[in-house]
Amino acid sequence: MMTTATGPVEGYVKVAPTVTREGDTATIDGHGVYYRQLNEAVRGAFADGAKTVKLGNINGQRYIGNGITGKDLRIEIQGVPGGDMAMFMNGPTIVTDGSAQDGVANTMNAGTIYINGDAGDVLGYGMRGGRVFVRGDVGYRVGIHMKAFENLIPIICCGGNARAFFGEYMAGGVLVLLGRNVQFADQPLVGPFCGSGMHGGVIYLRGEVNPQDVGKECGIFTADEQDIKVLRPIVEEWCAAFGDDFEDVLSQPFTKLVPVSHRPYGKLYAPM
Repeated sequence: MMTTATGPVEGYVKVAPTVTREGDTATIDGHGVYYRQLNEAVRGAFADGAKTVKLGNINGQRYIGNGITGKDLRIEIQGVPGGDMAMFMNGPTIVTDGSAQDGVANTMNAGTIYINGDAGDVLGYGMRGGRVFVRGDVGYRVGIHMKAFENLIPIICCGGNARAFFGEYMAGGVLVLLGRNVQFADQPLVGPFCGSGMHGGVIYLRGEVNPQDVGKECGIFTADEQDIKVLRPIVEEWCAAFGDDFEDVLSQPFTKLVPVSHRPYGKLYAPM
């Protein structure tokens, strides 16, 4: 959705959307509604006691779910949400019926996201906690700058292929790439520079990876029984969400990427 310095482009209006309420569920029609008014309506519905907000006719409105706190809150999206969905989100669950644009879970603290389609670039940028499950392919720089602290371990599980810089500068958390629901079968599981600059966390790739596509900061291993214990609940939740065969997904060996240094570029900036 394009905007100008003065407001939304033609076709989007700065008016409150239609909101209906049934029990603890609020339904909001997003057709032609500018993103600010849409998000004000979402926050207003939760403030009025709704536990579930259903958004219909979403077409690129960005910032959905941003900064919302509450473990028992849920947002269901019909359509394609715009950039930075769930940025700084702290607890709710978001479900899309299709794809999502760039920047999903940007610096997210907690919560769960299920994307029943593909996701764009910089998925999980600086993500600090919570879980993201994508049915299909993802774009560039997924998991960039992910981090973990004590029991806050962010998880992203993608069902298709990924473009370049998967896990770039990753400092913590778990990235999983399954190569199951792919748009283009001729594309590699993961693009070049996977794990480039990685200095924490772990990446699991279902199948093999070309070592030339992996950053020199990473060690390449075959996942062992301990790794499968980590993977099992993640893959199980992904399969339950998207209707795949759990045992079949785990029947193929996984490649494990971990950093070989916690200061991959230290020599470039400070004498050793």
